[in-house]
Amino acid sequence: MVDFIPRLPLADIIDLFVSWLTDNLSGVFQFISVILRGVVDGIEWLLILPPPIVLILLIGFIAWKTSKWRMALFSVLGLLLIWNLGYWEHMVQTLALVLTAVFVTIIVGIPIGIWASQKTLVRQIVTPILDLMQTMPAFVYLIPAIFFFNIGVVPGVVASVIFAMPPTIRLTILGIQQVPSDLIEATNAFGSTTKQRLLKVQIPLAMPTIMAGINQSIMLALSMVVIAAMVGAPGLGTEVYRAVTQIQTGVGFEAGLAIVIIAIILDRITQNIGNKKQGGTQ
Repeated sequence: MVDFIPRLPLADIIDLFVSWLTDNLSGVFQFISVILRGVVDGIEWLLILPPPIVLILLIGFIAWKTSKWRMALFSVLGLLLIWNLGYWEHMVQTLALVLTAVFVTIIVGIPIGIWASQKTLVRQIVTPILDLMQTMPAFVYLIPAIFFFNIGVVPGVVASVIFAMPPTIRLTILGIQQVPSDLIEATNAFGSTTKQRLLKVQIPLAMPTIMAGINQSIMLALSMVVIAAMVGAPGLGTEVYRAVTQIQTGVGFEAGLAIVIIAIILDRITQNIGNKKQGGTQ
């Protein structure tokens, strides 16, 4: 019975839409590419500027202030191992890519989450889009990213942003909606405006949940580094991808271990920042 139903030209429609975007918005994509490339290069320059030992001690200090001494010790030893194995420059490139993706995720995702938490219609529109973003295979994001931004670090950043943004938006919405209704009623009784209620009550109380969303986005962005390497993004993902294609088990293990170390450090630091914020609001 399905044979009698004409096949929907969905692929052709998508191709036409992408071609239209490329023809009419090429200047916009070029501008975005220049901005993202500049941000990545700037972060990479800042990270590579000091000697590795200085950055290692700085990250260890941050881990010590946000977590316990064990985490600081792990951070220092883990980063020393990455340096010793010769992956320091690759690690810096990966960190620059991830931090750029997370930065874009925060400045775009949190305002959308706040807007959606205040407007039911916006939330109804955003929710299915987030479902699509989270369930679509990560490799699919590379196709339009390459089409719009060629190859290199920029399509890797764009694909990472799309893949990593949903948790930030979802948990921003959740955190603001979970603010006790009696506090909202109290602020309304005192004549607070929507802006005052958001900035002084809802967002501060929702900050631990928002930080949990940022933490998840960091992990998702970091999980994209190997996939981003397939479109020319530099970093540890390139080493893993090369090891897979050349069947170099040892090199793949070393590069993979470096990614795991970075993931643990970023996860624990951001997680403990969120926990401290939660403790401070109680």
